[in-house]
Amino acid sequence: MPTLEGLEEAGLEKIPDLSIAKMRFELSLDSTTAKELKIDQAAVKEKLMDKIKAGFMTQLYRDVSSELKLTVNNSVLEEMETKNKEELEKLTQAIENAEKNEGESEVREAMVKKCEYLTLIGDKDGSLKMLKETLEKTNTTGHKLDLHFHLIRLGFFFNDNKIITTNLEKAKELIELGGDWDRRNRLKVYSGLYAMSVRNFQEAAENFLDTVSTFTSYELMDYLTFIKYAIISSMLALDRKDLTKKVVEGADINEVLHDLPLFKNFIYSLYNAQYADFFVALAEIEGFLKSDRLLAPHTSHYVKEMRIRSYAQLLESYSSLTVNYMANSFGVSEKFIDNELSRFITTGALNAKIDKVGGIIQTNRPDKKNWQYQAVIKQGDLLLNRIQKLSRVITI
Repeated sequence: MPTLEGLEEAGLEKIPDLSIAKMRFELSLDSTTAKELKIDQAAVKEKLMDKIKAGFMTQLYRDVSSELKLTVNNSVLEEMETKNKEELEKLTQAIENAEKNEGESEVREAMVKKCEYLTLIGDKDGSLKMLKETLEKTNTTGHKLDLHFHLIRLGFFFNDNKIITTNLEKAKELIELGGDWDRRNRLKVYSGLYAMSVRNFQEAAENFLDTVSTFTSYELMDYLTFIKYAIISSMLALDRKDLTKKVVEGADINEVLHDLPLFKNFIYSLYNAQYADFFVALAEIEGFLKSDRLLAPHTSHYVKEMRIRSYAQLLESYSSLTVNYMANSFGVSEKFIDNELSRFITTGALNAKIDKVGGIIQTNRPDKKNWQYQAVIKQGDLLLNRIQKLSRVITI
């Protein structure tokens, strides 16, 4: 497990600054949600604007001012534009000088610096154009991968999934050609983060857990945030056996759980069948999800699926039990449990039935062999239908 102190320099440069994307997300929340999540939007706005002005981030200044309906200060804007123009001229001259007097590696380095500056000031189109030119001038696999990682981070910053997916695919192709150990691990973290952002928690969990002991992608997030994401993904994606082996008994994760009491309670309350405690922890986890810009869109889905998982875990232990017992186990009312189970049974999410007269819940464990047999029959029927349709076409 990487130590929490002193390892951030092992990551790539924090370009773009993803904390700015986080602040923009927090300011996009309605005031009621922000208050619920204890986000001081006035303080966030002040911090964001100070950071933008200090970094002469011209395009971000325009974009954020528009988003927040702020009046653009023309004198501030002009100062930013002047500073950007001067800096870009210096960077362009450095590239030209390298092309005339130095080698390919120096030219590439000068071009990378210009890419980074354009990204820092929030010029998305300029960054994409310059990164494309730099890729064309780059020959080594490792340096190409670093540029694709830069592009993926740009995609995360601007919530542009097309940029992310295109460059993830190119990075995967390059890794197969001979990427080193560090970049292979970095790609897993980037892939996991994207998978999580599009609700593919299975792939996210696999990638995150593979890199818990080798994490160095501090340009994306700090280590504790990474562990939080690994836990969130694993709790939903892994079966109990794998969850036990990779999370509950995972040495690297357990080493930092003392710094994450909520997440520790989230894991162990479900694992130890302390369902009332689990529901309390899940309510707090819901707040974390809502406050995270990548997970917020999936909050309702995640909380629902975790409730289903907890209900299924309890029901698997019994052939039947009373509604009252289950309600007491989860620390909720009988009416709540009745409504929840009725909904999830109807949709097929839970295998059980409720005797409302007797107040009894009867489990209906599916026979795995019978299910497989029925699936084969169904697939066989579909295949026969397709063959019959094809034969008609051929006959005609």
